[in-house]
Amino acid sequence: MATSEQTKKQKRENTEKSEKSDKKQTVGVYVYGIVPADVEPGDDATGVADGKVEVVASGDIAALVSEVSVDRPIGKPEDLPLRFGAVLTDADAVKEELLSAHADEFAAALEQLEGKAQYVVKGRYAEQAILREILDENEQAAQLREEIRDKSEDAGRQARMALGELVNNAIAGKREEDTRKTVDALGDLTDSVNRREPTHEEEAVQVAVLVDVDRQDELEEAVGKLAEEWDGRVELKLLGPMAAYDFVVTQNPAGQG
Repeated sequence: MATSEQTKKQKRENTEKSEKSDKKQTVGVYVYGIVPADVEPGDDATGVADGKVEVVASGDIAALVSEVSVDRPIGKPEDLPLRFGAVLTDADAVKEELLSAHADEFAAALEQLEGKAQYVVKGRYAEQAILREILDENEQAAQLREEIRDKSEDAGRQARMALGELVNNAIAGKREEDTRKTVDALGDLTDSVNRREPTHEEEAVQVAVLVDVDRQDELEEAVGKLAEEWDGRVELKLLGPMAAYDFVVTQNPAGQG
């Protein structure tokens, strides 16, 4: 027959188990990236929802993580997760499902990326400038522009549609040419380039490059020269350094989509 002390102890254990179970249902571990095991985040390092960033290590590799409520939406602009957006149940899952399961893969990637960072060169055409350029170069486009100049929207509908298609095709051709020119201009700084798909109809260029961080000044100079050459035609930006998302492909951890 159980004593009162045994009964109290059992109740405490059941309460602790219940609390632990509730926490697992509402709190997960948000993974920001894979790093060497000797990396230490700063005391002021904060993650999603101001969670404290900590290290979960396994052998020579580790993950930067913080606790996060699984009830909040993940993937806001201020969130910086791994490419696959990993949210795991707890630190043990990070070790077993992520680090241990992909130890060789991560170690090889870290070795490949040591001393390097990803930078992204993005450019968008100035709408009026690129339109003038196309009209100057393309006689058919210029004729269509004249044809619709004094017509109502209904009367010039077909001509406007034809002109729109022609302009879009011309921009696609210029985008290809300007992207190739950008890659050539950065060729001496990197041998790893990812040409991204356009995200806007007036996008001129969007390429990710993997560059030694100690050559960032050279990269900025090269992009600056392009920006000067395209002044008034293309608004050019250099983003980075950032994690090398475009140059490392990993499998999803167990259970992650």
